[in-house]
Amino acid sequence: MKAIEVTYRYDGRKTAVAPRPANADAARRRLDEGSRSIGALLDAAGQDGDDVVRRIIHVDPRDLGLATDVGGAPRQRPYAAVLGCSDARVPIELIFNEGPNDLFVVRVAGNGLGAEGMGSLKYAADHLGESLKLVVVLGHSGCGAVSAAVDVFLTPSSYLELADQHALRNILDRLLVVVHAAAKHMAVVHGPSVTARPGYRKALIEASVVSNAALSAYTLQQELGHRGTGDLRAAYGVWLLESHRIWAPRVGGDTCDGLAVPPVEAGAFAGLADAVVKSERIGGLLG
Repeated sequence: MKAIEVTYRYDGRKTAVAPRPANADAARRRLDEGSRSIGALLDAAGQDGDDVVRRIIHVDPRDLGLATDVGGAPRQRPYAAVLGCSDARVPIELIFNEGPNDLFVVRVAGNGLGAEGMGSLKYAADHLGESLKLVVVLGHSGCGAVSAAVDVFLTPSSYLELADQHALRNILDRLLVVVHAAAKHMAVVHGPSVTARPGYRKALIEASVVSNAALSAYTLQQELGHRGTGDLRAAYGVWLLESHRIWAPRVGGDTCDGLAVPPVEAGAFAGLADAVVKSERIGGLLG
């Protein structure tokens, strides 16, 4: 297995630094390209060999307060905000191949959209709108918070064990609504006997992870879309820990690679639910 070396570099010389994306589509493309390049880096590291796989991320001196024409602390100028999970295996900036001041990151277990997370993202939309073009909800495979919600759904009596754990229950309560909806749609599409299939629990977890991310992105689009100085857009995806890729089923196609935009209206979520439970990945997990 090869070694990996990721370097964040500002060396004092004029270095080509990628300009900030001009709009939401450009921001989403940059994030997708970044995640694919990191995925390829990790794939290369998993191959046989003794050499080192290297990646250099060039840092703009303005983002370190080192520009000669700017005094004091650097100004915040992220081009995207990301609501991610607290899971230590999902380092947001690294996943998207970005450096300091590129992303405004909010992390909470299960990437749930509670009051603190919404308040933080509203701050970003209101005060960083000049540079901010996109807000992303990024889930990840095998999410512990979603797995706990699925286990409570499958064994309701286990909820009683959480009677005195109010903070944990608040997280699970928000996720249980999504789990219920995902389970119901899986039964409609795959039949009531789907619960007996060997991979049902894992498939339900993964369907709930992406459904939760899409629903949160839709909510953010409705809440933040016209805040700030520009037309802020939303996107969602799931970082697959096992394959180092972003997976996001979407309405109207079989493509699941890269970040996706949420439905424009609540009624379209039935189509998204179909795309999720009929996806090749969920079918493979069901066994």
